[in-house]
Amino acid sequence: MELSNLSTMSSMAESKVTGIIKSLSALEDNLDSLNSKVGDMKKQLSVKAQSEIDNLLEKTREIATKEAEMIINMSKEKAIAESTKIAQEGDTKLSELKSKIDANFDEAVKHVVSTVLKV
Repeated sequence: MELSNLSTMSSMAESKVTGIIKSLSALEDNLDSLNSKVGDMKKQLSVKAQSEIDNLLEKTREIATKEAEMIINMSKEKAIAESTKIAQEGDTKLSELKSKIDANFDEAVKHVVSTVLKV
């Protein structure tokens, strides 16, 4: 009877060990599956991060371009205003000079004639 009990106990122990091994094997399979899923999630996250970086870079370029265009346009308007002002000042001085020449023309001609005749 003891041999029968021992055989039954051995069979039960073997059954428990087999169950534990099966459980550990299933757990290992689950861990492998999780590792694979984590790897896939890392790849997806990396792709998404790169996509976001690209989008932000494009938006930054657009903003910088618009800002540069505004600065250029403001500078152009300022340069046009400045050149218009300079041209107006030049026209005013030219008119003043013509007016002075016209006012003193007769006297200048007399002075030139008298200088030439004295020589």
